[in-house]
Amino acid sequence: MMLKNIFLKLLLLIIVFTACDQNQGPEPPRDTQEQTLEEDEALVEFLQTHFYNYEDFANDPNDHSIEVSLDSITEDNSDKISLWDQVSTKVVETVDNDDKSIQHKLYYLEVKKGIGSKPSIVDSTFVTYKGLLLNGNVFDQRDHPIWFDLVNIVRGFRESLPEFSAGDFTINEDGTNDFDNYGKGLIFIPSPLGYFSERRTGIPPYSSLIFSVNLHSVNPADHDRDGVLSIDEDVDGDGNPFNDDTDEDGSSNMVDSDDDGDGTNTSVELDKDNNGIPDDTDNDGTPDYLDPNYP
Repeated sequence: MMLKNIFLKLLLLIIVFTACDQNQGPEPPRDTQEQTLEEDEALVEFLQTHFYNYEDFANDPNDHSIEVSLDSITEDNSDKISLWDQVSTKVVETVDNDDKSIQHKLYYLEVKKGIGSKPSIVDSTFVTYKGLLLNGNVFDQRDHPIWFDLVNIVRGFRESLPEFSAGDFTINEDGTNDFDNYGKGLIFIPSPLGYFSERRTGIPPYSSLIFSVNLHSVNPADHDRDGVLSIDEDVDGDGNPFNDDTDEDGSSNMVDSDDDGDGTNTSVELDKDNNGIPDDTDNDGTPDYLDPNYP
C-alpha cells in the first residue's frame, strides 16, 4: 500500500509539472538590441582567440583549391595572427517592430581576391561554402557549386557576399566546369542577421554563424524581367532596393512588372525608341516607367 501511494504521488507530480510546462508555452523572442550586443561580444572573443591557416595561402598564392581552416590560439601557437587583426567590419541597420533602428556588426575576411565582378545584394551567385557554429559544429556544406539568389538568403550572408569577387571558369570536353581565380573568405554573422529565434537543422536559436565561402560566378538579376536590373530598381539610391515601391502597392519595384501602377508594364514604357536610355516624355526627370502620367 505504501509503495502504491508513493507511485501515485510521483505520478501526480509529473502531471503537475507537465501542465506547468504546457501553460508556459514557447519562450517569447528576445530583445533584438540586447541579443546583437551579447553576440557581438561573443564574436569578438572568438575572433581574438582564433586564427585561420593564412600561412598555407601565403606559401602557395596561386592555388585556389586550398581550403580555409580555423584553429584556436594557445600558448603553443601564440605567435599566430588572430582573426580579429585581419577581419573587416560592416554595420548593417535593421528596424524592429517598434520602428527602432538597430545596428548590427558582421565581420568578413577576404582570404583570396577574385578576378571577376562583385555581386550586388540582389544578384544570383554561384558558390561553394561551409557553415559552422562558434563551437566548430558544421551545420551545412556544399562542395559542388550551387546558385544562391541573394534575395532569398539570410541578411548577413546577403550583405557580406558583395565584399568578394567572382572568378573565372573553363568548360571541359565532357561538359563539366573548372573554376579558378575566385574569391574566397570568411563571414561571421550574429543571429539577428541570421535565423535569430528560429530553430534550423543543426542550428539552435540565437546562434551566430560562420561561413567559409568561395564565390565562383555572379549573375546580375532582373527578378521581374522588366528590363531593369534589380539593383537598379533602387530609386532612392540608399543601396537597398527592397524598400522602393513607387506605386505603393506592397510590392517592391524589383518584383513589380508595373512599377508606377499605371496599367502599362515597365518593359513597355522603359525605352520605346530603343536608344538605351529610359524614356522621359515630359522631361521632368522621372522616367516614364516610374511616372503614372505617361503610359
